Amino acid sequence: MESISRRGMVGGLVAGGAALTVAGFAPAAEEKVKMPLSFKNADFYAADGTFKAPAAKEAYYELMRSFGYPIPPRLRTDDFWALDFGLGNFLEAGMAGIFWVNHKEHNYFGHEIYLLPGQMIPEHQHVKTAFPPKLEGWQPRYGMISVFGEGEPTPGVAEHIPPMHRQIAKARKMAILKPGETAGLAKAEEWHFMKAGPEGAIVTEYATYHDMAGLRFTHPKAKL
Repeated sequence: MESISRRGMVGGLVAGGAALTVAGFAPAAEEKVKMPLSFKNADFYAADGTFKAPAAKEAYYELMRSFGYPIPPRLRTDDFWALDFGLGNFLEAGMAGIFWVNHKEHNYFGHEIYLLPGQMIPEHQHVKTAFPPKLEGWQPRYGMISVFGEGEPTPGVAEHIPPMHRQIAKARKMAILKPGETAGLAKAEEWHFMKAGPEGAIVTEYATYHDMAGLRFTHPKAKL
């Protein structure tokens, strides 16, 4: 079982703390893992293929309840959103989120990310526009995530990359983050993505101002 120094994890990703396990999602022996939530991809699409965001939100509320995560009133408003990135395979590539704050003048951003079991955020980067490239870091609150960044590929990484990204992903150095651990981008415009473990995940993101115009995806069909 191989591990990466927390200060050098994921090639361009940086963090501090203990070493990370990168061989898979197996928890330590003393950890108790809940039975994974179970969904069908078809539950989130209409007959014409239209993504059903309300059904997706209900799945995330179920995720929150499974973790005992409080659901404040704002998460019942349109500030809370869910999307499949236009890829038509929500359980493989999708997410929900809320921007708690996105302050242009003072250049800070607070975001909560919600991922169902095994779900990924498609690989992307944040480029310079009228604003500097967004820099960000992540802290799992519940569940665990695999984070992928640029650098020397982790041995066996392909099996951890969902099929639709397996041949095109640029970020192939992987590490696992559990609650209490943090990681972040080490350089501007780094290609990166994350994927939830078998319980799903709720992740806090700390970042500079998020200019949506600077978002670029690897997958040619991915979009917001």
